[in-house]
Amino acid sequence: MDSTMIIIAAIVVGLAIGFAIAKFLEKGKASKTIINAKKDAERILKDANAEGESVKKEKILQAKEKFLELKAEHEKVINSKDKKINDAEKRTRDKESQVSSELAKNKNMNSQLDGKMKDVEQKIELFEKRHEELDKMHKSQIQQLEVISGLSADEAKNQLVQSLKETAKSDAMAYIQSTVEESKLTAQQEARKIIINTIQRIGTEEAVENCVSVFNIESDDVKGRIIGREGRNIRALEAATGVEIIVDDTPEAIILSCFDSVRREVARLSLHKLVTDGRIHPARIEEVVKKTEKQIEAEIVEIGKRTVIDLGIHGLHPELIRAVGRMKYRSSYGQNLLQHSREVAKLCGVMAAELGLNPKIAKRAGLLHDIGKVPNTENEVETPHAILGMQWAEKYGEKEEVCNAIGAHHDEIEMKTLIAPIVQVCDAISGARPGARRQVLDSYIQRLKDLEEVAFGFSGVQKAYAIQAGRELRVIVESEKVNDDRAAQLSFEISQKIQTDMTYPGQVKVTVIRETRAVNVAK
Repeated sequence: MDSTMIIIAAIVVGLAIGFAIAKFLEKGKASKTIINAKKDAERILKDANAEGESVKKEKILQAKEKFLELKAEHEKVINSKDKKINDAEKRTRDKESQVSSELAKNKNMNSQLDGKMKDVEQKIELFEKRHEELDKMHKSQIQQLEVISGLSADEAKNQLVQSLKETAKSDAMAYIQSTVEESKLTAQQEARKIIINTIQRIGTEEAVENCVSVFNIESDDVKGRIIGREGRNIRALEAATGVEIIVDDTPEAIILSCFDSVRREVARLSLHKLVTDGRIHPARIEEVVKKTEKQIEAEIVEIGKRTVIDLGIHGLHPELIRAVGRMKYRSSYGQNLLQHSREVAKLCGVMAAELGLNPKIAKRAGLLHDIGKVPNTENEVETPHAILGMQWAEKYGEKEEVCNAIGAHHDEIEMKTLIAPIVQVCDAISGARPGARRQVLDSYIQRLKDLEEVAFGFSGVQKAYAIQAGRELRVIVESEKVNDDRAAQLSFEISQKIQTDMTYPGQVKVTVIRETRAVNVAK
């Protein structure tokens, strides 16, 4: 028991001693750890301070460099502004010096002008004084003459005038009587001689115009391409030009029929371009026809210019030159209007020269006497061509004698100058040549024109073409204004109008065409 207690007591004492030793050892180790931690902290702080100093120095260096850059840029801006200010000041000084010199010049000129004005005023005063002296001397001389002659100035003047009147009247009556007697003996003979000489000196070939043109092709294979699939090409061409195109068994030829020679020429040139190019389809046909119409318009102006140059006529207004060119594509009773007008101009020039009148004015009146036959609008068709031509001539600044000759060559107004009867006679001479005119053709063309005018009398009509020798009227309407029902009604109304207002052989077919297109461009 006692030994057990001793063992237990020894164990307890041993545990206590072990615990004390462990505590002592642990306390020593903790002190060493604390010392090491303090050393590490001091080292870290030292490193951190060193690194902070280096960063601080680097940032300070960067800040200095940025400051220097900004300072340099600022100095550049200031220098440029200073330069601009210096340039502006220099320009201002130059302008001030220039203004000063101009002011000095103006001052000198004003002083010179003042001196000249004074000289002029002195001369005017001197002139007035001399004029007054001359008036006084003239009055004194008249008074002396009145005293010497015993008559006043008015009485002497009246006696002198009466004496001169009686002498002039007797001399004039004697001269007139002898001139009239001589004119009676020679007037008829001289008139015949002048007309015969004029006709002999103007020799021109005459050919009656017709309503058909022939378009020659290289082979009959081209006919099929012109007709197109189910006839669409030929229909597009007829619709665009208003010309009837006849494709029959005639070898290597296509016939173009239309009373309007301008349309025929447009159709002929368009066909030539299409056949040469090889691309024949409705869109291409319309494009070529539009270009050809512009080409014909330019050609009309060129023809007018060449005509007035050939005849030696100058100063003609551009619109009158254009009207002269358009006469090439018009006919009067089958006679080409431009050829007729050129001939009349030459006849007038020769006849006026024979009679001692101005041949240039006579030529001018002869060339322009029929310009009223090529009206610009449908409303002008109702005006007689002589009156319309006179109105145009007045509008474009022609002389009064030219205007009177144009308006009076069919006796629609009174003849006021000697040029007017000359133009009338020369017009009759040109038209009376054998084979020059054909009455039937002109009435036929007029009937076709009347057909087209009937169609234009209805609203919504864009184009109208009389084809098939007047047996068909083809009317193209605006699709925006005329619907399908109205197109059918319009066809009936036009046919009834033709039936009641016109005289024509056989039947007239009225075809109204309404077409709608949607066009967009891909870009």
